[in-house]
Amino acid sequence: MVDLGATRAFFKPLSENDNSKNQVYLGGSFQILQQIPFGDITVTPDNKNPNYKASINLWWINEDLQYAPAPTAQLILYARYPEVRLSGFLMNCPTAPRAYMQAIHPEDRKKNNNEKDGRVLILGICPNGKVYGYLASQNSPLATSILSELFDPSSGKTIQNFPLAGSPDANKTALIVRLKNIVQSGWHESMRMYPDGSKRPYLAQNGGGYTLEALFDIIPNGKAEPDYKGWELKSLAGTRITLMTPEPDGGFYNEAGAKTFTLQYGHDSPDVIKYFTGTHKADVKNTTSNLTLTIKGYDKTRRAISDVQGGVYLLNDHQEPVAIWSFSSLITHWSRKHAHACYVKYVTASKNGKNGFIYHSPVYLGEKTDISFFLESMQNGLIVYDPATKVVQNSNGNTSVKARSQFRINFNNLKTLYEKFYEQAVIV
Repeated sequence: MVDLGATRAFFKPLSENDNSKNQVYLGGSFQILQQIPFGDITVTPDNKNPNYKASINLWWINEDLQYAPAPTAQLILYARYPEVRLSGFLMNCPTAPRAYMQAIHPEDRKKNNNEKDGRVLILGICPNGKVYGYLASQNSPLATSILSELFDPSSGKTIQNFPLAGSPDANKTALIVRLKNIVQSGWHESMRMYPDGSKRPYLAQNGGGYTLEALFDIIPNGKAEPDYKGWELKSLAGTRITLMTPEPDGGFYNEAGAKTFTLQYGHDSPDVIKYFTGTHKADVKNTTSNLTLTIKGYDKTRRAISDVQGGVYLLNDHQEPVAIWSFSSLITHWSRKHAHACYVKYVTASKNGKNGFIYHSPVYLGEKTDISFFLESMQNGLIVYDPATKVVQNSNGNTSVKARSQFRINFNNLKTLYEKFYEQAVIV
């Protein structure tokens, strides 16, 4: 797997119930989406159990070390439980472990559904999104050694790390080393990195985030992917921090466009034609926009999605959705961007007449989360929709829109978004 480009790997001891008919159980939450690369999430509302599906670029390696893609492999996200399963992983793949993944008739079963039967599934993850799979058969030397030397049943984890170069811990070490150099260097001139690889001065006051990215050799982009070796970098100078900026994928906003939406629901402001702003909390009407943010299809008691076609809605006085963020789009953004997050505080400082920033130790790391943490915090009013979209006019009289949909939270509430949130000194 390393020769094929894998930098991370996981293993899962299988039970008799993990087979081509019953699918392979990967975990009892959507946190597994942070470990396995996946494609676009689609909704299948007409099933007996409505769910989400996401493609996975799975390639099976056989015992002769030959490998081929499994073109129908996909992840099934059962929202009501919630849980994630691997499905369609044998069809049209000549190297798939077909003989070891067949369903066992109930009368022939030797163990209960959850008891391990000796098979071990290994998944190798590549930076380009490929996932290599290998099945260590029952009682094979590899399966036996993994179960005796690596498997920790007391951890309660369905999937466990397989020791491989580029593990999350190794990447965290690289992150901390980089941050140590940045903090120890003191003042940094405000800058931004451009697609041609150049780093140029950035004159606006809000350059703290751009400068930190440039110091990590990161070119700003709108991709829903982590910034550095699987870690999302977030910088903050005050108490409120922007978590993510997905545009609505439904409602009037999506149908008519950001410009038309802002002209209709925005307010007058100096130097712009219309400005759409306001702190929108769940189920509280905003007095600036006269719109109400609400979550539809989320069961707070069970901390699970109850309607796969639901999402976060912005409603007018007639209860019409003027903007919708579907759960499927939010799951994608949150799972890909916030698997591991690093929050870095900074202060603005001038030097020799130039704007710049000083980054501080400690930094704050968040690990282990899924969409339920995000929705729970929003339902409790901790995450707010705080847009800054404006329609401006240039010297020729033409108008254009600068869209900025923001979900934000106060720094002190970040701990509600992760199972593990802690401070990490980068210098002593």
